[in-house]
Amino acid sequence: MGRSVFAAQQRKDQPNIDPDPHIPAQAGDPLEFMRSMMNDLEAEPKLRLDAAKALAAFTVAKPGEQGKKDQKADAAKKASAGRFGQSAPPRLAVDNTR
Repeated sequence: MGRSVFAAQQRKDQPNIDPDPHIPAQAGDPLEFMRSMMNDLEAEPKLRLDAAKALAAFTVAKPGEQGKKDQKADAAKKASAGRFGQSAPPRLAVDNTR
């Protein structure tokens, strides 16, 4: 019991000083930390830029790559929309007077 009391006393005696005032001490989530680092006007511009790059990788969606079949289907849709596309079916006139 004496050792645990001594260790607890040691922790109380140490001042809680933040080693770097520009970096937040705790963040609940890494994205929150990156966002706070990006918005910190007192931090170095290089650090802010790196934080913005890292944050963008997780928050901005990249356009997905298409496979061969998807590319073929898109090309066929583009080709059929122009001059060589499918035309409207002919109208049939009905004569009900006979």
